[in-house]
Amino acid sequence: QAQLVESGGGSVQAGGSLRLSCADSEYTVRNRCIGFFRQAPGKEREGVAVIGIHSGKTVYTDSVKGRFTFSQDNAKNTVYLQMNSLKPEDSAMYYCAARDSCLWNRALVADHYNYWGQGTQVTVSS
Repeated sequence: QAQLVESGGGSVQAGGSLRLSCADSEYTVRNRCIGFFRQAPGKEREGVAVIGIHSGKTVYTDSVKGRFTFSQDNAKNTVYLQMNSLKPEDSAMYYCAARDSCLWNRALVADHYNYWGQGTQVTVSS
């Protein structure tokens, strides 16, 4: 059973930055796919960004393009999501999720993922 551990959430003012991390116990599985999703109170869970660990291919939802960027540390089995120019509408609980292969036409769909982390809160004040 894969284990995902997120960290890096917090509270910032609009325009600030945070870096989320996701450590995946099954990181080295071929074609591993890791994504970040977020859910604000009263809203559906939304796909934010996805990375194919070995291909390096990435997908970002439109609202974060140009502001959020993935990086990887293969020695630590960890991916990072750098979040810049944060906006109040980015406030949500952020979850890391993984599956053994990316189906890119559904990469930002939460139901597509088998494994989930515990979540980390991001709060952006105006």
